[in-house]
Amino acid sequence: MDINPLDVGRLRERVQETLEEFIDSHRQLMSEVSPDTLPLIDSLQGLVSGGKRLRPAFAYWGYRAAGGIDSDALLKACTSLELLQACALIHDDVMDASDTRRGQPAVHKQFEATHIANSWSGSAKLFGEGSAILVGDLALSWADEMLLTSGLEAEQINRAKSIYDIMRTELMSGQYLDLLEQVRGNITQERAETVIRYKSAKYTIERPLHMGATIAGASADLMKVLSRYGLALGEAFQLRDDLLGVFGDAEITGKPAGDDLREGKQTMLIAHAYATATSAEKKFIDEHLGSADIAAATISELQKLLISCGAQEFIETRIAHYLANALSALDEISDPDAHSALTALAVLATERAA
Repeated sequence: MDINPLDVGRLRERVQETLEEFIDSHRQLMSEVSPDTLPLIDSLQGLVSGGKRLRPAFAYWGYRAAGGIDSDALLKACTSLELLQACALIHDDVMDASDTRRGQPAVHKQFEATHIANSWSGSAKLFGEGSAILVGDLALSWADEMLLTSGLEAEQINRAKSIYDIMRTELMSGQYLDLLEQVRGNITQERAETVIRYKSAKYTIERPLHMGATIAGASADLMKVLSRYGLALGEAFQLRDDLLGVFGDAEITGKPAGDDLREGKQTMLIAHAYATATSAEKKFIDEHLGSADIAAATISELQKLLISCGAQEFIETRIAHYLANALSALDEISDPDAHSALTALAVLATERAA
């Protein structure tokens, strides 16, 4: 495929147009409630103006793999996943106390800044976090609404909703397990694998594929093929994300360099380091991982440690292994366009720099 698979059939452009139309259609209602509520919709609109659009893309190509024909209704149903993703990102930034998202202030930091600029009473931090939670809740509610009003046939919506409901439960469970690991510490590779599967792999790739495929009435055999592809690729996608969170270029990722180290993320990268590092190296990790005021020089030392103990190489090897497994599953996808797009998406998801 000669062009970015996310742009085939103007996919990203159509997703953006659908999002803007849907959000704008709610602006009048919120104005009637009170013009003071409009910053909620503005912050959400700003967040969804960017992003890779992976989830709608996987839903779309899952549908096409099952023989579905492109339509505006299908595109709207797939786009609903971007609002679910917006909810997850907003709440995730609150839970992780992240200051930035895609190179811009995180939603809770935007509202915190508004509080400070207006010299309002009370805690600017709590106002920012509370407002962000509400924006996330709004996105979650609208994700449901977008799917249910997509224009698909009632039976198609019911099939999609059954997958969508499972996906949300898995996502929230995975998010909690991720929170739990941050406070429990001493993560193992087995526990890291569970977090990866439910917080990212299923939610980012497998379930969107299932959602699109089931709209088209996919067979049980195809759903199994999509699972083999989606779970393997989803694991590789998250492992790449873990590497970028430690070694990524801040100008490309939109996050400060070594941000996962500052947040104390208990990832597969850290699990492998704990399993292979010396006692002195483990002590150094424990002393500095999760320190909010960690110095740039210390981040550099932690990065070097993760390389020297083999953790970085271990993750790269796993990514290559999972990618190979995902691509081998595509041998059973008969639609040539879907096969080509899913192949290109697999490479894109694992070789990205952001």
